[in-house]
Amino acid sequence: MNQHPDFSSRNAADGVNVLFSHRWSPRAFKKTPIPIEIIESIFDAARWSPSCFNEQPWFFVTSSNENDFKTCLGLLNESNQLWAKNAGLIGFIFAKKTFTHSGSNNNKAKFDCGAAWMSLTLQANMHGLHTHGIGGIDYANVYTSLKISPEDYDIICGFALGEIDHPSTLPDELSTKETPSGRHPLGSIWQSGIQ
Repeated sequence: MNQHPDFSSRNAADGVNVLFSHRWSPRAFKKTPIPIEIIESIFDAARWSPSCFNEQPWFFVTSSNENDFKTCLGLLNESNQLWAKNAGLIGFIFAKKTFTHSGSNNNKAKFDCGAAWMSLTLQANMHGLHTHGIGGIDYANVYTSLKISPEDYDIICGFALGEIDHPSTLPDELSTKETPSGRHPLGSIWQSGIQ
C-alpha cells in the first residue's frame, strides 16, 4: 500500500536530476525495520559533506532499539509524535560549537550540518527511504536525555527516517497535507549579476 507521490507540479529546469525534485518530507511512514548496513550507508554519506576547515561539526544521535526509539519519540512535540511513531528511526542533529584546531567559535557549523543533512537525505532516497526534519522538539530536555553537552554542541533539529506509507494511515488533518509542496520560481531566489 505504498504511496507514490505525484511530483507533476514540481517543474524543475532541464538537466536537474529527479533526486532533487523528488525529495520531499512525508509524514506517513510504515513501521518497518531498516537494515543496519543501509543505516550505515546513509550516515556515511553525511560524513562526506563539505565543511569549513574540514571540521565536520555534525553529530547524529539515533534510535537503535525500541527503548531508544521511545526516548527519542518522547523528545518530539505531541503533534510530531502522532506521525513520527511509525518511522523506522528517529534521530537528532547536533552542531559542534567550536573549531577543534583553535577552540574558537565555529559560526559555519550549522550551515555545514545542513549540507550533511541533505547528503544523508539524498542517500536515504536512493535506498527508497524518506526523511522528515523536525523542529518541534523538547529543547529543554534533549541534551540530558541524549547525554550531549550543551556547552559543546547546539541542537539543530530532530528527524524521522523510514519507508513511506499511504496518506490514509494518517489522521485526516495530516493526510490532506501529504503531498509534495511546490517551490518558489527560480527568479525569486537567484539573481544573475549585480543590479
